[in-house]
Amino acid sequence: MTTSETQRPSRFPWALTIVSVPALALLIALGVWQVQRLQWKEGLIDRAEAAATQAPVPLSEIPSGADREFRKVILDCPGLATAPYVELQSILDGEAGVRLISACPEPAAPGRPDSGVLLVDRGFVAGEVTARPPVIPDGRPLRLVAVIRTASTPGLMALPPEGRHFYARDNAAMARALDVTGRVGSETLYAVSSTNPDWPALQPSVPPVAFANNHLGYALTWFGLALALAGFYVALVRRKLKS
Repeated sequence: MTTSETQRPSRFPWALTIVSVPALALLIALGVWQVQRLQWKEGLIDRAEAAATQAPVPLSEIPSGADREFRKVILDCPGLATAPYVELQSILDGEAGVRLISACPEPAAPGRPDSGVLLVDRGFVAGEVTARPPVIPDGRPLRLVAVIRTASTPGLMALPPEGRHFYARDNAAMARALDVTGRVGSETLYAVSSTNPDWPALQPSVPPVAFANNHLGYALTWFGLALALAGFYVALVRRKLKS
């Protein structure tokens, strides 16, 4: 072996390898994460569909820590028909309007002695309707059938509320506007039965459950990019070593 052969620099593309291996690991990790998201989303869809077929149960019978999302429940909300409310800007079936939201004491349940307060979405009022239900102290019992949904958090671009008029759902801020004291639940009860049967302008409704399930496509995209990167790396290494 000559001196020139022993001093010849290695042709192996170490720099390319240092860049490609972490990039390949990241692409594979993103693909695996999307597969996990796909399984979670399919489970969420199954839960929503199963809950839609179940009969309503008393909220007080659901133990603490149980999964209550999408459950249809029954509870008593004294004075809800004439309770104070905040208005949430909303759209129903393409028509602009507001949703009226009031507070209701949460009944005690097994393992949950501190009942706290839940916010009730009483329904939708079209924008052309200027009248509102009366707000007067009234302790008459009202039995409510509602669907439980986890309250979303307002986005960074959400407009701030104007007094008791809200542009984004924010349970904590709504509770403060209603002068609610004590623990406020992170869930919202969407009324299915009417809180004001003598006032049909208030339409009880539950927003449709919209599940964007594109995770399989995202996973295939990330895995495809990982495969393309691996193929490009192998081809470049072979070409480099043969040159």
